[in-house]
Amino acid sequence: MERVEELRKMCAEQGIRMIDFKMTDLDGRWRHITIPVERFNEDIFTYGIGFDGSNYGYAPVEKSDMVFIPDPSTAVIDPFVEIPTLTMCGNVCVIGEENRPFDQYPRNVSLRAMEYMKEQGVADEMLIGPEFEFHLFDNVSYTVSPQKTSFTIDTAQAAWNSGKESLYNNGFQVPAGGGYHVAAPQDIAYNLRSQMCILLENWGVDVKYHHHEVGGSGQMEIEVELGDMVDMADKTMIIKYVIRNAAVKAGKTATFMPKPIHHEAGNGMHVHMLLKKDGKPVFYDKDGYSGLSQTAHYFIGGLLKHIASLCAFTNPSTNSFKRLVPGFEAPVTVGYATSNRSAVIRIPAYAKSPETKRFELRNPDATANPYYAYAAILMAGIDGVINKIDPSACGWGPYDFNLYDLSDEEKAKVESLPKTLEEALDALEADHDYLTAGGVFPERLIEIWLDRKRQEALELSQIPNPAEFKKYYDL
Repeated sequence: MERVEELRKMCAEQGIRMIDFKMTDLDGRWRHITIPVERFNEDIFTYGIGFDGSNYGYAPVEKSDMVFIPDPSTAVIDPFVEIPTLTMCGNVCVIGEENRPFDQYPRNVSLRAMEYMKEQGVADEMLIGPEFEFHLFDNVSYTVSPQKTSFTIDTAQAAWNSGKESLYNNGFQVPAGGGYHVAAPQDIAYNLRSQMCILLENWGVDVKYHHHEVGGSGQMEIEVELGDMVDMADKTMIIKYVIRNAAVKAGKTATFMPKPIHHEAGNGMHVHMLLKKDGKPVFYDKDGYSGLSQTAHYFIGGLLKHIASLCAFTNPSTNSFKRLVPGFEAPVTVGYATSNRSAVIRIPAYAKSPETKRFELRNPDATANPYYAYAAILMAGIDGVINKIDPSACGWGPYDFNLYDLSDEEKAKVESLPKTLEEALDALEADHDYLTAGGVFPERLIEIWLDRKRQEALELSQIPNPAEFKKYYDL
């Protein structure tokens, strides 16, 4: 009640006219519904807003009528709308004599994963820090129809525009693969990224830094400070919303597609992570390999044991696996190491203090539903801790050398990540008991995810693409 009164006062002071509620669908997209401020009262936080969950992709439970319960602590003024609007996210319940949390709803899954971690005595905090890589383009167009399949993207800074005879061509293009930390005037998006970061800070997202990434054709990165896992899933949705809308407002377009450009670096969402228990770091041991405790190694072991099935949630698009190829700083092998970007788990050498000791999982990308992806990562790690899965004893490293330089014979001895979405889905079907432990991921959610993604992969596999015309048209 106190929080509702605070929000009412804020609405009056800020001239708020609309209240917006943002909900997450199965795939990880925000959807929303808006009410006039005059309809805003405390009953909304008890009885919620009704909606049809089947249209969000969820499996029907008794019937598809569901109710969204907003979380007032997430309320913020939306900076991208003309009418002053207060927006907030929250959770979804199934309507009954007493509303109960809908176990398939992404935010509820991540909340349950945190509860399970505490029940098992592993830790009471999971802190994560994702890195958000994305591309900024001046324009994009695409067509998928029976007689035409094509896409075109462009950005003034791309090397392919160096020979363009135009009044606006200043010659400061960025070479392919040469974009890492380039400065102005090559870094044409510097001011826009700073604006994005200010918008994020105003929304409560702590930004660590931003910079131009390796991809010369408009690849950027914004990295945030570590935070609570569920809160960071909320903030992942916020970050994607802010980046996309700020780009559109500036006359550009932003994409988190893992591999939008052939022969350029792809967009990952590396996830840094650490655990705390009773306020103390769980992953630190000054005498352990790279300063990591045995618990940290077991957590790594769980991630590596289940990495193939994890990919079904952390890399859930066909495009994801076009990024996970050798030569573009993306991981392709199952292993861990210090300061080694070719391993799927990298331990940053610069994080030395007990409070910052952590590692990063490098395969995820932002096509993932963050609530499912982060929860799945946590569940795999918990399984490793409970079952004492030692990654070194299992032959997963540490690989303190460049895995890309192995001979073909040596590469054959090293496990690799799935090469397609279909492989990841097969792995998930065979290996998901660690996800359903404690009722965190409902079996029905796994089933609907497998069915939905298999249909998606089949549909895309049946569409002819321009590269096939180049290879096969004259045969």
